[in-house]
Amino acid sequence: MQYKTIHVEASRVYDILIGRGILATLGTLVRPLLGDCRLAVLTDSNVDVLYGNAIMDSLQAAGYNTCKFVIPAGEQSKCAGNLLAFLDFMASEQLTRKDAVIAFGGGVVGDLGGLSASLYLRGVKYIHVPTTLLAAVDSSVGGKTAIDIPAGKNLVGSFYQPSMVCCDTALMDSLPADIYRDGCAEVIKYGMILDKELYSTLHTLPFDREAVVARCVEIKRDVVQQDEYDNGLRGLLNFGHTFGHAIEKLSNFGVSHGEAVAKGMVIAARIAPLCGLCDVADELSALLVKYGFDIGCEYTATQVYEALLTDKKRRGGDITVVLPKAVGQCILHTMPVEELETLLSQVI
Repeated sequence: MQYKTIHVEASRVYDILIGRGILATLGTLVRPLLGDCRLAVLTDSNVDVLYGNAIMDSLQAAGYNTCKFVIPAGEQSKCAGNLLAFLDFMASEQLTRKDAVIAFGGGVVGDLGGLSASLYLRGVKYIHVPTTLLAAVDSSVGGKTAIDIPAGKNLVGSFYQPSMVCCDTALMDSLPADIYRDGCAEVIKYGMILDKELYSTLHTLPFDREAVVARCVEIKRDVVQQDEYDNGLRGLLNFGHTFGHAIEKLSNFGVSHGEAVAKGMVIAARIAPLCGLCDVADELSALLVKYGFDIGCEYTATQVYEALLTDKKRRGGDITVVLPKAVGQCILHTMPVEELETLLSQVI
């Protein structure tokens, strides 16, 4: 089969494979990298019903001894309880340092699987097999792993690069429309922050899935290679996320990540002209609505402000937000948190 290979040179060097039908040959694809070992597959209840047998068959056909741990689908599963349960599962299965984790699912599974791999025996290899558009273009690339705690989203985590990412775009055929749309918010984000040409192509639906996924992955790869540990440039990837994470938290994760990011991008775009930057809010809003997003915010400016005070982009009394300077060009803008509260009151 044919697939595109994108090479990543970070603290761990690895390849990202993108193509249709990869799952059927997953076992043979990972063998040169992993050799003989045991594999612990982490997945969620939705993915397990659709593809659980397929991934186990692929790995076992390549001679792997595998075990599987299934968590309930949904953001609520990205929690300390499931982290400890999966670690205990791997210990009960007597996995060793030569063994590996396969994170088979969307962003929740990928984040939880990656963090578990970084902690178990102080670090074992793990491979992402993303099943959603959102995970394929975002969370499976770059080595950010995390769980949520009551105080906020992704507050407990580590930087831990995968050993390989295998993205079978055929798995996205079975995604519900709202889950696929969530990924489109991240795709639009990539166009807004760093690629005007990509942004332009997104006005024509449906877009070429394989080409768009590959381009988004290339953009994130390029950013991560320059700023793996999120001390500068990588912050651009958070366009819409500071406000989006606040909305997710306020809704108790009833608002999906993609929907929240879409709302967050609009808020950021509305703030931009108040900071002397361009006004692309109407144009961006129209594109997001075209994709079916509800871009309204049901929360007050004060509620959003208070919810984002625990955001990781805050440094002491300042917070850094990503604002558009033009389509395809965003900047990191640092301001006192009190100033952000005032700006929010003007746009929400």
